[in-house]
Amino acid sequence: MAIEKEVKRRRTFAIISHPDAGKTTMTEKLLLYGGAIHQAGSVKARKASTHATSDWMEIEKQRGISVTSSVMQFEYNNYCINILDTPGHQDFSEDTYRTLCAADAAVMLIDGAKGVEPQTIKLFKVCRLRHIPIFTFINKMDRASKPPLELIDEIEKVLGIKSYVMNWPIGIHGDFQGVYNRLSRQVELYRKGQDHGAKKAQITVADLNDEQLVATIGENYCSELRQDIELLDEVGEEFEQSRIDQGLLTPLYFGSAITNFGVETFLQSFLELAPSPQPKMSSAGMIEPNSPEFSAFVFKIQANMNPGHRDRIAFMRICSGQFTPNMEVKLQRNGKILRIVQPQQFMAQEHKSVTEAYAGDIIGVFDPGNYRIADTLTEKNRNFTFGDIPVFPAEHFARISPKDSMKRKAFVSGMEQLAQEGAIQIYKEYGIGTETYICGVVGILQLDVLEVRLQNEYNVAINRQLLNYHIAGWVDRSQEAVDLDELNLTSTTMKVLDQDEQPVLLFESNWAQNWALEKNPGLKLLSIREKH
Repeated sequence: MAIEKEVKRRRTFAIISHPDAGKTTMTEKLLLYGGAIHQAGSVKARKASTHATSDWMEIEKQRGISVTSSVMQFEYNNYCINILDTPGHQDFSEDTYRTLCAADAAVMLIDGAKGVEPQTIKLFKVCRLRHIPIFTFINKMDRASKPPLELIDEIEKVLGIKSYVMNWPIGIHGDFQGVYNRLSRQVELYRKGQDHGAKKAQITVADLNDEQLVATIGENYCSELRQDIELLDEVGEEFEQSRIDQGLLTPLYFGSAITNFGVETFLQSFLELAPSPQPKMSSAGMIEPNSPEFSAFVFKIQANMNPGHRDRIAFMRICSGQFTPNMEVKLQRNGKILRIVQPQQFMAQEHKSVTEAYAGDIIGVFDPGNYRIADTLTEKNRNFTFGDIPVFPAEHFARISPKDSMKRKAFVSGMEQLAQEGAIQIYKEYGIGTETYICGVVGILQLDVLEVRLQNEYNVAINRQLLNYHIAGWVDRSQEAVDLDELNLTSTTMKVLDQDEQPVLLFESNWAQNWALEKNPGLKLLSIREKH
C-alpha cells in the first residue's frame, strides 16, 4: 500500500523546446515555486553571481546554454516532482531523446513571438512516438507576441495536435496585462516586479464582470477579453482527460517564465492533470509501477559532475517497486549481481543520499564502469529487459589527438568516458596503430564541448581535424562472415572499429554507400540507431 501511495504522488517530466524559448529559465522558476531554491538564477547574464541551477558545466555558465540534461527532484503540495531539464540546442538533441525515455510527460515551451520552431517539431515527434502527454506553455508574453489564435492554429497544423486553452492572455503587443483563467473564471493581473523574476510573482485576482477591472485595465481590454472568451467557449476544443493522457490534446497556458507570471498557476494545474508513473513494456510484458519488485533502467551516464573527484554517475529511472540503500540487483546485460551503495538524488550538481525511492524517481549511482546506457536492473530472481534506447547517427566526424603525447593516458581515459556517457561516438581506424580517435557527433557544437571538457576535466589539449564523412554503417556479421580486408570500397571510404571492436564503414555520400553495397554481395549495413 505504501508503494502505491508513493507512486501515485510522483510526477516525472521533461521540459522541451527550441533554443532560447526559455526552457532553463522555466526550470528555475518551477524550482523556485517548489521551494527547492530561494532565488532564481540568471541564465543569460554571464556576469551574474547566480547561474541557473540546472546549468552546472563551466561551458554552460559561460555560453548561457544547456548542453546536457539535468535531473532535479523537489516536493510541492504533497507531490514529489522529478524534472528532467534537457538541452534545447539541436546539436545536443541525442541527450534529449534519451532523457525523454525516462519521462511520463513533457512540458513544451514555445516562444510567443516565434511560434513553433524546427527543434520543437523534432522533439514533439519523439513525444508523440512514445504517446506521452504534452503540456504547452506559451512563454515570453511580457513581450510582443503572435495573436493567440494564430499560435493555436500553428500548433494544430504544424504539430498535428489539438489544444485546450487553460488561460487567455490580455495584451499581446508588449502591453501584457495578465490572463483570464478559464477554470477559476478569474482574471489574474500581471504586475511587473523589480527583482527581474528572482522571487515569486505577486498576482492580483479580479472577476471578469467586476467594474473595478475596467478601471484597472481599461474598457478596450475588457471588451476584447469578453469577446475572446465567448468565442473560445463556443468553438474551442472540449476538455477531455483521456485525450490528454494519450497525447492527443495539449492543455495550453500563457505566461512569462522570466517574470514568474503564470508559472505557479501552471504548476498547480499540471500536477493535477499529468499522469503518475505509468507501466513500462519489457521483454516479459508490461511492468506495473506498483509492483513490489524493483526494476529500473539506465538512461544517462555523466562523468565528472565533480571534476575534483573524477566521479562517474549512472542515472536510473525506477520503473517498479521500492529502492532501498545497499540492495542487490541483477544487471541483465551480463547477469552480474551488484550492490547499489550510496545512491544519490540531485539538484543539478548538488546531491544528497537516498534513503528510499519509488517508481518514477531518478537516482544516480556512483559507477566504476559497470553500467551502460539502456542497461536494465531487476530483482535477482527476475529475467527481463526494457527496450533499447536509440543511438542516433553521427552526422559530423573529426580526427582527434592529444597535443601532448605525454598525456596519452588521460586523453584515452577522457575519450572513452565521454563516449560511454553518450556525449560522443568514438572509432579507431581499422588495421592502423595510431594515437588518434575518429570522433562522431550528431551536432558540430558537440566537438566544442568535447574540447572544453577534455581541457577542464582531464587537463588535455587536443588537435582536431574535421573529416568529410557524413554516413556511418555497421557491418552486419549476424548472417554471413564478411572479410573487411576483401571489401571493394571507394578510395575515400574509411574502415573503423567502434568501442566494442565492431566494424563500421564511414562514407562521404550516399553514392559511396550504394557503391559498397553493389560491389560486395552479401554485405549488409546497419544504421547506428539499430545498434544494440
